[in-house]
Formats: sequence, C-alpha cells, structure tokens
Amino acid sequence: MARAGRSWGRYPVTTEKVIALSDRHAPLPPSTLPVLPLGNARSYGDSCLNDGGVLLAARGLDHFIAFDPATGVLTCEAGVLFADILDLVVPQGWFLPVTPGTRFVTVGGAIANDVHGKNHHRAGTFGHHVLAFELLRTDGSRRVCSPTENADWFAATVGGLGLTGVITRATIQLRRIAGPWMSTESHRFESLAGFFDLSQASDRDYEYTVSWIDCAAKGKALGRGLFSRANHAPSRPDQRPATSSRRLAMPITPPVSLVNSLSLRAFNQLYYHRQRQRVAHATTHYQPFFYPLDSIAHWNRMYGPRGFLQYQCVVPPAAAEATMFELVKTIADAGGGSFLAVLKQFGDRPSPGMLSFSRQGTTLALDFPNDGAGVFSLLDRLDAIVADKGGAVYPAKDARMSAAHFRAYFPAHEAFSAFVDPGVSSSFWRRVSA
Repeated sequence: MARAGRSWGRYPVTTEKVIALSDRHAPLPPSTLPVLPLGNARSYGDSCLNDGGVLLAARGLDHFIAFDPATGVLTCEAGVLFADILDLVVPQGWFLPVTPGTRFVTVGGAIANDVHGKNHHRAGTFGHHVLAFELLRTDGSRRVCSPTENADWFAATVGGLGLTGVITRATIQLRRIAGPWMSTESHRFESLAGFFDLSQASDRDYEYTVSWIDCAAKGKALGRGLFSRANHAPSRPDQRPATSSRRLAMPITPPVSLVNSLSLRAFNQLYYHRQRQRVAHATTHYQPFFYPLDSIAHWNRMYGPRGFLQYQCVVPPAAAEATMFELVKTIADAGGGSFLAVLKQFGDRPSPGMLSFSRQGTTLALDFPNDGAGVFSLLDRLDAIVADKGGAVYPAKDARMSAAHFRAYFPAHEAFSAFVDPGVSSSFWRRVSA
C-alpha cells in the first residue's frame, strides 16, 4: 500500500509503500526498494520517512512477553507503546527509567533514537536501561545485542535511527516508584541567568528538572521562564488531586498556522504570568507533569498544512550560558519560536550509542512554523552557532541539517556506516550521508 508519508512535524511530505509487521518470528518481506522500520511516527523530521522506498510498520509487534514485578525487568515486542507499559507497570509500583515528552512512542523507536527525558542528569538516556534486544537484518540474520553480547551492534543500534535493521523485541529495566504522584516545584525566573542558577541548585536533590522559557521576550527579560523540578511522591501524599481522563483534540487542520508572532507573544506573556508567586508547590499525577501535550490529540495540526520544524540542540558546558544567550536572542529578534520552548541541562553520563544525541551540556528545543525560506534561514543561523561551539542537533527532530553539519555533530558517523543494513535507508540518512 502506497501512502503520503508525514512525520509528527508534518514536513516533509513523502511517498512510501507501507508493509505491516505482525510476527516477530517471521522473516522480513523481500524488497528491491530500501526499507525502513517505522514505530509510531513521532519523530519530527525525516528520520522516520523513506521517500520512494518501503516502511516496515512495526506497531503490530505489540505484545508483552514477560514482566517480573519483583525486579522490574520487562520484555516486550518493539511496537509496544510507552503508554501501554505505564498502564501495566505503574499500578505495580514501577515506572519507565527514562521517558521523552510523549508516551505515544514505541520501545523500538525509543531505542533507535536513544531518547532522553527530564532526568538525564541522573539516569542518562533510555539506552542505558536497555538490557538486550533482538536485531533482525534484511538478509534474515538475527542478533541478540546487549552491552556485553554483540556490544558493537548494541552501540550502533542504540541511537542508530533504525538503520541497522529491525528491532523485534527488547528487555528493559524499570525503576521502582511508590505511586503515580509527583511532588513538584515551579520557580519563576526573570532572565536566562536564572535558569542556570536554578539548575545548579536543583540537580543534586531533584530527579527531574526542566524549564519553559519565553522565547519572545527581549532585553533584560530575555530567556525568562518557569523552572520545574520534581521527585516521585510517597505512596500516600497529603494532597492527591483528582485526575481527569478527558482529552482535548485539534479536530481539523486550519488553512494557515495558528502559531505566529502575535499569538506567540500573547500566549507567552499569559503563560509566564499565570504563576503569580515566585515558587509554587504541588502534588500532581505523573501524566500532566511528563506529558502535557498528550492531553491535546493531534496538536501538531495547529501549525497548518505546511507543518512545522522542531529544532533541538545541545552545546557543551564551557560555552553553554553565552551560547544559549546568543541562540535565544537570535530567535527572539527573528520573532520565531513556539509555545513550548524547553531548556534543560544534560548530565555527564556518556550515551551508549554511536549516534546518540545527548551529551553533557545545555539543550534547547522549540518548534517553528514552516513559513518557507524565513524559517530555513533562521535555522541555518542557529546551526552555525551550534557547530561553532562544538554542539549538536538532534536527528530525531531534524528535517534539514546539512551533511557537513551532521558530520561535525556526530564524528562517529564513519564507524557507524559499517553497521548500516545494506537493505535499509531513510530520507534523513540519504540527505546527511551524501
């Protein structure tokens, strides 16, 4: 079946043939075209697209295989969603060791992108908690990969963007929790310097830290925002607010983007001032803390038919504060940015994958409406700043980085190339390996 393909950013639009996988024991279907495993298509750019080729849709590999509630070791197929895992394990006192900002990603996709979360400074990336997985190649060969067995293939596949073959099943180590509640603090800070002060003061005592920043603010208020820090709460917190299963939705794609300089400034002004006190304490369910955007189905439609480009970068610690000031100022001066601009510190634990994005430093992530040449010019300017400072851009959220910048961001790309399955390719890989 041919389809017009889109990632979560809805750019670019591609055409692929889709073949559904439903049996992890079966060989891969033969193909004369390059194939690419596909999870739940929550990557923002073209790393999950394969224009003119075949997508092997792995959501049908959605079975749990084993779970030990005494140790928190879970084995499941690669198409299982994080949402399904949480539904199973949270009532039994376990939680994902690392989670990105949506629970609608697959286990295979989380490994392929070596996803990170709000606790990177404590727990590293998802790949650190993968005990083993099976890798199926297009030649029919299978490898069980772990940090000690086929360790080179493990390192190539974690963060390898699905290019080394199809992950069929995986075993992961969960982390123990007392219940579904989070003890949170939100600190309002008035400039970018406040973020760095709060991060330094928070990383030791709080497992989860992240900041929203007002990417439209200028002058002395440049980089102002709200800093959130949290820990898993005790099993019986003093206050347990009611949880709601109600989910809003963006029912249609508007003819033009609802995100523009006017709506952005208005929203950011209101959002920053919604917290009147400097510090706010709360006990909340884990879902609104970890997954605020999951409460709005199809929220990506608000950017209109042309979609949006998400940009996430990381810069080393030595240059972090000055570089983030330059990046945020460049974005604010251009009138760009998004409702959800995220700033966070990564810890010093090296990521396990050859092409893993996360590394020690400060990371900034935000969305840009696809308005054509203007946004691409802005992102090129951001790239130049990041590359000059020895940073990197996240492939899972990219749709336009140059091959030269990719090589600079990921110096292990040549060694990685030896592990790429000859029958596998992607729109992203053809672009950056040209």
